Amino acid sequence: MEGQDEVSAREQHFHSQVRESTICFLIFAILYIVSYFIITRYKRKSDEQEDEDAIVNRISLFLSTFTLAVSAGTVLLLPFSIVSNEILLSFPQSYYIQWLNGSLIHGLWNLASLFSNLCLFVLMPFAFFFLESEGFAGLKKGIRARVLETLVMLLLLALLTLGMVWVASALLDQDAASMESLYDLWEFYLPYLYSCISLMGCLLLLLCTPVGLSRMFTVMGQLLVKPTILEDLDEQIYIITLEEEALQRRLHGLASPVEFNITELKQELDNVKILKAKLERRKKASAWERNLVYPAVMVLLLIETSISVLLVACNILCLLVDETAMPKGARGPGIGNASLSTFGFVGAALEIILIFYLLVSSVVGFYSLRFFENFTPKKDDTTMTKIIGNCVSVLILSSALPVMSRTLGITRFDLLGDFGRFNWLGNFYIVLSYNLLFAIVTTLCLVRKFTSAVREELFKALGLHKLHLPNASRDSEPTKPSANGHQKAL
Repeated sequence: MEGQDEVSAREQHFHSQVRESTICFLIFAILYIVSYFIITRYKRKSDEQEDEDAIVNRISLFLSTFTLAVSAGTVLLLPFSIVSNEILLSFPQSYYIQWLNGSLIHGLWNLASLFSNLCLFVLMPFAFFFLESEGFAGLKKGIRARVLETLVMLLLLALLTLGMVWVASALLDQDAASMESLYDLWEFYLPYLYSCISLMGCLLLLLCTPVGLSRMFTVMGQLLVKPTILEDLDEQIYIITLEEEALQRRLHGLASPVEFNITELKQELDNVKILKAKLERRKKASAWERNLVYPAVMVLLLIETSISVLLVACNILCLLVDETAMPKGARGPGIGNASLSTFGFVGAALEIILIFYLLVSSVVGFYSLRFFENFTPKKDDTTMTKIIGNCVSVLILSSALPVMSRTLGITRFDLLGDFGRFNWLGNFYIVLSYNLLFAIVTTLCLVRKFTSAVREELFKALGLHKLHLPNASRDSEPTKPSANGHQKAL
């Protein structure tokens, strides 16, 4: 009987492993297909040649797609874990959700951590160096020569990175145990390096998310139709139509390219057409869309932002009075044993909404920063180098999002895999400072956003807006093309 029980236990374990592997493969396959369509939508079509560069671009495209799929899986992992925990609590004995267990959730977290390290330290550097390689001088040109150069560059980069980590660790911590751990590559170097990159990602999120939270109101205002209060859309459309016709006559009746700048006229005509299309869309919109959807979305954004700041403030109080509120505190009861939210399934749903809201806000804030404005991908006009850079940025942000959500107290879900083993998560001063900075910066961005109109009116009333006139007049000076084609300011 004992032998039969062991055989049945082995069979059950084997079937569970096969089932979990199949589920992981299906999830990743779906994410990979979606990521492929996203990248091909933005990839520049002129990069598709039928030669050696085409093979290199295709390999870089597959590696970038793999990285973007891993990023999407990392982002969706925390909401998926929260929903799975609530489902297991609601239906503990259901036959149809037996595949949803703690072993599957732990396996997904470990795979997400492993693939994030693989993409960040191996695949993306390989894709970049492979794309920029030409082969060493003296060797026969071809794929093999480019692969050899890429491997050599990766080896040099690995030696440089490991040397920097070794020196930094030796300078910061000089005890005997730490010195011995410096020679352990797998157990010390990679977790330590990934912890540093995660900290950098969280700092980047600390900069991007508050900017994105305030920027979301502007973005949604551009996407939705605003209410028409004391506006005559027919008159505005008539004026913009006259302006469009005047620009077209001016462009078609151009006598000499020296008198006018054709490129500027075409750009101005395109801007006028875009403005005219927006006005026509506002005119065609129904009264419900104009007067109900826009205010409701603005109020919803304000509520979500206020709840996020309120949760961070409550988390700051919990950090001051309770040690278990630390992200690297005591482990929770486990998957399917207890609810992680005080309000049960409703609280879990609110946490998921806030996590996705922070995700969208962080992406909007990332591309709104001046340093990353030129980094924004454009449809059918994005080079592979820029795609690789965007995939690396998204991977860093997505890997840091679960850590940021846990650090700010948005969710109480204990991070699994390597995400919850970062050393800096146990530092009270770092975690407390992070929460304080997020609450203060977010509040300042919102106050600046909602008081900008009042501030501009006060500047106009006091006459301070005239201080910007010299710069504005200098920027608006007309330019005249010279004989050699360069522009000269008059």
